[in-house]
Amino acid sequence: MGPHPAVAAIRLAVRRVLHDVLTEHATAQVPAAAVSSPAAAAPVPAPAARARLSAGTSVRAVRCPAASAPPGAGAPAASPSAASPAVSSASSASAPGAAPAAAPLVLVACSGGADSMALASALSFEAPRQGARAGGITVDHGLQDGSDLRAQEVVARLRSLGLDPVESVRVDVGRDGGPEAAARDARYEALDEAAQRLGAAAVLLGHTRDDQAETVLLALARGSGVRSLSGMAATSGPGGRYRRPFLQIDRQVARKACLVQSLPVWDDPHNADPAYTRSRVRHEALPVLEKALGRGVVESLARTARLARDDADALDTWAADAERGVRDAEGRLDVRGLYALPPAVRRRILRRAALAAGSPGGSLFSRHVEEMDKLITGWRGQGAINLPGRVSARREQGRLVVRRDG
Repeated sequence: MGPHPAVAAIRLAVRRVLHDVLTEHATAQVPAAAVSSPAAAAPVPAPAARARLSAGTSVRAVRCPAASAPPGAGAPAASPSAASPAVSSASSASAPGAAPAAAPLVLVACSGGADSMALASALSFEAPRQGARAGGITVDHGLQDGSDLRAQEVVARLRSLGLDPVESVRVDVGRDGGPEAAARDARYEALDEAAQRLGAAAVLLGHTRDDQAETVLLALARGSGVRSLSGMAATSGPGGRYRRPFLQIDRQVARKACLVQSLPVWDDPHNADPAYTRSRVRHEALPVLEKALGRGVVESLARTARLARDDADALDTWAADAERGVRDAEGRLDVRGLYALPPAVRRRILRRAALAAGSPGGSLFSRHVEEMDKLITGWRGQGAINLPGRVSARREQGRLVVRRDG
């Protein structure tokens, strides 16, 4: 008798992602092995290269002590190495000079909620069978009383599943962009640092189809363009670091998988707090749409994201090619050439120019790009346009100049 359908579904999703990660890892390692040794010509995965943070890199994340797993708990570890403390000042997985394991390391980012615990359980089952090592990271945002203790509990649960290494990382959440955006930025900064330090080939995230639908609905409410409507990508981050196996799986499937496996889960009270926009979408807006339009709204919104991503990718490619034809040797943009382009392509070039000049992507909105566009399509001799990040855009002698001030 096979596993419960919910368990089978999450394992299959993770198995597919692990196949992609291992294939990419092997492909990337073979050329390096061939260069270092002429005899190393067979397509066998080489030891994972351990990425290091460059000197002077500023990271707000700090590692904090975490609880050990209960004695005798858990399945056999995916790694053949001996178990080590969840967090230490110099763990064997990241110590300088330590011999790297042949199998690539795949981490799961786990909050202790149903989605990420289901993901952790599937990774712990599939990784050793696919030839990968499985580890885990939980991020303590420090936004609730007792968050450090809860992080230690998550570490213990992950270790009981056989994951190794496992770490709890404490971050300082700023205020830029609001509480949700600031927490997200701090979380990804911590995950980036941990992945680099541990030499991870990938980090798995537990976003589900419901999360994707919420993202699309939020983008629609803001009047966003097709890129925002494309939602979360299945693969994102530097070098394709972040993978989202559950984007085609409902949240209830993940929760059912935890239930049938007797996995303890933690429900973050912030997810039900109406002070947060996403919480209101989840508990108020989507149920109203389901009631008014019938079941299937979540699936339809997720399908919209997939279709929008295809269009957005095509337009981005077009804009990248067109930009080379309108940029001069000094980096300025030819106004006449920009005017001749379709609006969707032209505005992408303008956004790319603002980002390249130092404007932060999280603060650069469509209204800023539209104002830049007016320097081309609605020129009346207006002055410079001020953009986030102390960047300005101005028209000078038939050229659009986008640069950082001061």
